[in-house]
Amino acid sequence: MTHCDSALPFTDSGHRFDDQRRWAASLGLRFARRDGVTRLTQARHQGPLRVQRPFYPEGRAGACHVYVLHPPGGLVSGDALTVSAHIERGAHALLTTPAANKLYKADSQGVAWAQHTELSVEDGGVLEWLPQETIAFDGSRGEQRTHIALFGAARCLGWEIMALGRPASALPFASGRIEQHFRLTLDGRPLWLERQPLDPLHPRFIGRWGQGGATVQATLWAVGFKDAADAVGALRAALPDTPRWAVTVRQGVLLLRYLGHCRNEAWALCEQAWGLLRPRLIECEAHTPRIWLT
Repeated sequence: MTHCDSALPFTDSGHRFDDQRRWAASLGLRFARRDGVTRLTQARHQGPLRVQRPFYPEGRAGACHVYVLHPPGGLVSGDALTVSAHIERGAHALLTTPAANKLYKADSQGVAWAQHTELSVEDGGVLEWLPQETIAFDGSRGEQRTHIALFGAARCLGWEIMALGRPASALPFASGRIEQHFRLTLDGRPLWLERQPLDPLHPRFIGRWGQGGATVQATLWAVGFKDAADAVGALRAALPDTPRWAVTVRQGVLLLRYLGHCRNEAWALCEQAWGLLRPRLIECEAHTPRIWLT
């Protein structure tokens, strides 16, 4: 054809601009312990997902700190991001992000985005998954899936912090739908399975039996304690005494939940909990990633 046909769903570059558009990006990381040091042995990427070089602020024998970078800074309609990380036996990795992740309003055709995270930790490995918060704009539509596969005596601590809308700018999360799935297994056996739809038009969103109108939520999980009851006791004794959070242990998984209206409060709670739990889980004091202070 020598003329432009506006009915065609593709441009010359191959991108779609109809309701089937999809722009994929992926990042695959692998960590291994070599000569007493956890090294980033593999970093494969497609599209706008990268990592900075590994950092060792705790010394070469300590955790390997890696920052996951998504230069666009957020997800729009049609984006499909997949991040995977595999921790080999004896390795210790701490993964975080340099800034908040943003989930933007869906386009006029309501095309959804997708964000999948696949984490696996071999027997004797340690993973800390500590991304900065996610901000969902009004009208955002998409799906988040997090799958954590642990083996043997693997240890893992992570969190997910979600802020819905931008209430300070009088822009609440009043439309759209985000579906979250969490799956955590040990040697293939499910320990924690969860599905949570975030739909402001559903009664659950404002009901006291559900979201209760909260605009910020957080979940922190940790697996691998020698004494989980001691960890729970330490959290209950040290964290602020408010009804906005609770902690429990089920099937060996410690879960701390927050429901409220303040991103800073949720972040401070999770960071303080991490500081209390890390020595009990991996016998190392918490070492704040430098990127959190910039």
